[in-house]
Amino acid sequence: MEGFLVMEKQKDFYTAVEGRRSIYAISNEQVISDEKLHEIINHAVKHTPSAFNSQTARVVVLLGDHHKKLWSMTTDALKAIVPADNFESTQQKMDMFGAGYGTVLFFEDEDVVKGLQEQFALYADNFPIWSQQSSGMHQFVVWTALELEGYGATLQHYNPLIDDAVKAEWSIPANWKLIAQMPFGKPVAPAGVKEFKPLEDRVKYFK
Repeated sequence: MEGFLVMEKQKDFYTAVEGRRSIYAISNEQVISDEKLHEIINHAVKHTPSAFNSQTARVVVLLGDHHKKLWSMTTDALKAIVPADNFESTQQKMDMFGAGYGTVLFFEDEDVVKGLQEQFALYADNFPIWSQQSSGMHQFVVWTALELEGYGATLQHYNPLIDDAVKAEWSIPANWKLIAQMPFGKPVAPAGVKEFKPLEDRVKYFK
């Protein structure tokens, strides 16, 4: 149904938010159909908010050999800057990400941001900030949706190190700025224990 995503696995919003964790140990076993994957990502991109409804978010989904290529490229880029005797832990990370089912690349369209800066000069300094905030919301919605469907994911930031290679490999428009990478796959080990700071130190109420 247009404009409405039917979730086969029913969870309330709060449980979904709590369940979203950084899952590093993932496999390339398919959890849902690619058609369902397209549906949930399209839904997130369409309905996640943006400042002035600017819809600056751009997303690229890499599966199969494209996904493996990304992490091979990232490994090569890191080898150029990380000392060889310290590279083992980096290689282990790259292997974990590459072992997954796919990667979601999050971009922001800088031409749209610049256009808004020109159109609304009073808020010019804020539009890049609002763009980043909108990207963060898109990342969270996609991440939580993947968790709901049974995938585990993490959020990575190997930009700007891999920006040029990514744009060249997948013909990404020059005005798309890479913000984050989200490798995902079927969880093969749970997330670690998460500690929380006291909420009374983080939240204030006034009535």
